Amino acid sequence: MTLLVCWAGIDTHGTSSVYMSADSRISWKDSAHFDYARKVFAFKKWPDILGYCGDVLFPSIALNQIVDLADAGLLFSEDFSPKQKFQAIVNKLNNLFKKYPALHAGLSENSLSIIHSSRSPSNNKEFFCHTITWNMKKGWHGEERPMPKKSGVLFALGSGADEFLGRFVLYGRSTTKETSRSVFHCFCDTLSNTTDPSVGGAPQLVGIIRKPQSTAITFGVIANGKRTFLGAHIDNLRNFDKLQWRNENFELCDGTTKRKLPTAKAQPDTLRRS
Repeated sequence: MTLLVCWAGIDTHGTSSVYMSADSRISWKDSAHFDYARKVFAFKKWPDILGYCGDVLFPSIALNQIVDLADAGLLFSEDFSPKQKFQAIVNKLNNLFKKYPALHAGLSENSLSIIHSSRSPSNNKEFFCHTITWNMKKGWHGEERPMPKKSGVLFALGSGADEFLGRFVLYGRSTTKETSRSVFHCFCDTLSNTTDPSVGGAPQLVGIIRKPQSTAITFGVIANGKRTFLGAHIDNLRNFDKLQWRNENFELCDGTTKRKLPTAKAQPDTLRRS
């Protein structure tokens, strides 16, 4: 399974951002696991992000195709609203799912969930977040979640969700309550201290912001002193200045030095256990 969390950042002008984080572990029933699996996706030409939990094979194939189709200009029109883009994604998922072998007997789990978040092309203060879920009993069904009045969690899904939400109660009482960073603080703290053997690996982070004409962002994350990107450890690579970087405190960082940017506000996590 996994831990997948989506949250909104709110300021005095309304919704300023939506972020999505996931762990990087996929696991098998024999306790084997792989800690480098991509679970979140940022469109390069659109203000849209996706993430999944539950079954791994189908969504990892389908979401890669959907992002590439959209970025190639084949899935969305320029004037599509977030709901129209969501429907285009759902239609493509359904089309692919119908062709999945033996009426989905290939699914390794009994369910899968996908989160889609988007920003309106006509109003950069208008954001959208929706899930689409499949299980053996109900088939496909979804839920839209309105933007909150204060920064907070939109969805927490996967086998690690209960543990995250239980821990988030404490963050909701702290000095950083109702901030975007408190959600990421709690996510990273849960990931580092989880008792769920199916949750692990490095944190992954994508987001969309209110800036007009901006597209979705895939962040590099500095976790446990290491550079990571969509779950992969990349300390042996180069050109780190090509990415926007955050650390586990949600602070803006320099990818080369791995330190907080001098101009960035310090955002320590006083509740972090390790």
